[in-house]
Amino acid sequence: MTASAPGLSRTLGVGDAVVIGLGSMVGAGIFAALAPAAHAAGTGLLVGLAVAAVVAYCNAMSSARLAALYPASGGTYVYGRERLGEFWGYLAGWSFVVGKTASCAAMALTVGSYVWPGQAHAVAVGAVVALTAVNYGGVQKSAWLTRVIVALVLAVLASVVVVCLVSGDADPGRLDIGASGGADGVLQAAGLLFFAFAGYARIATLGEEVRDPSRTIPRAIPLALGIALVVYAGVAVAVLSVLGPGGLGDTAAPLTDAVRAAGAPWLVPVVRIGAAVAAMGSLLALILGVSRTTLAMARDRHLPGVLAAVHPRFQVPHRAELAVGAVVAVLAATVDVRGAIGFSSFGVLAYYAVANASAWTLPSAPAAPAARVVPVVGLAGCVVLAFSLPGVSVVVGAGVLVVGAVAYAVRRRVEAGAARK
Repeated sequence: MTASAPGLSRTLGVGDAVVIGLGSMVGAGIFAALAPAAHAAGTGLLVGLAVAAVVAYCNAMSSARLAALYPASGGTYVYGRERLGEFWGYLAGWSFVVGKTASCAAMALTVGSYVWPGQAHAVAVGAVVALTAVNYGGVQKSAWLTRVIVALVLAVLASVVVVCLVSGDADPGRLDIGASGGADGVLQAAGLLFFAFAGYARIATLGEEVRDPSRTIPRAIPLALGIALVVYAGVAVAVLSVLGPGGLGDTAAPLTDAVRAAGAPWLVPVVRIGAAVAAMGSLLALILGVSRTTLAMARDRHLPGVLAAVHPRFQVPHRAELAVGAVVAVLAATVDVRGAIGFSSFGVLAYYAVANASAWTLPSAPAAPAARVVPVVGLAGCVVLAFSLPGVSVVVGAGVLVVGAVAYAVRRRVEAGAARK
């Protein structure tokens, strides 16, 4: 960012940052990833959840150390550029923007499928337009709305857990890890469930808008991650105990099926509303994060420079937000939600691989050897989980990374040619 470029306003505290991270994670995870994870691993999804949490924790610690040192919008795009070189920062930013744009479309379609299944695409486009307008009005408005959404979703999920666990249909025998789908299935489940933990990146990408980022970000990331893990584990155990691994893996709406099987059909419409609200909270925070990374890349001319503008009144990257909203609206009107999830997971894991590699280059005190171990474990975990995803997701995701790398090389060649003239 040049000295003359306007900055963003630092208005977010620890509580706001935690809520934005939770809004990103809870909506994407519980309502989208449990069933395919159970299909891949059976009861092994509980082990997969633990594996995903370990990798996410390593990523969170690496991100927190880097964000405290580089408190600017863009997250790993900035970290990779500063620690590994311009290309790796660019590749991380490319992975994030493309992968999370697909996530935005997936969450918008989730809203549509719960609110009005017959017109899911139209509702999805409307949700994108509405939430882009909220983000345009300022990040504090976004944080306030996300706080309300998170409170409602957590209340719904708590109701699901209580109803399932106290029902006569809950059977602890359905939690037998011995019925899992083997190591390959557990790793695939972990890769899918990692999609549910990826929201804490939103905290890092808001580095230019939090107060005292060197203290706020390292505190907010682990808090958001820990709360999400407790919620996911509680819901997974409750739903598995009622539906079993086979029933959970075969359903398209695991939480509504679980409360119905637990003898509480009156809770079904509440869960449906909760799912739609959760997806909207996730979509709100996703658009927020993607637009900030777009802003950072536009500042460095990896994306059109016109997207680097900050609104003089609302102090938001308004052109980046409008551009992201427009692209997501087009995708929401045309794509399928299932393909978007696997593709997004690959992109996010590639993004965090760069984050861990960047954190490994940071100096560490002799009394803190974990500062070296954590990024190594995180990097290895990201690579393993990325290539454990379904084959189509791996092929498409790798292809998109190659396209991004080629675009970077072409741009550099053009710039070098222009400089010689």
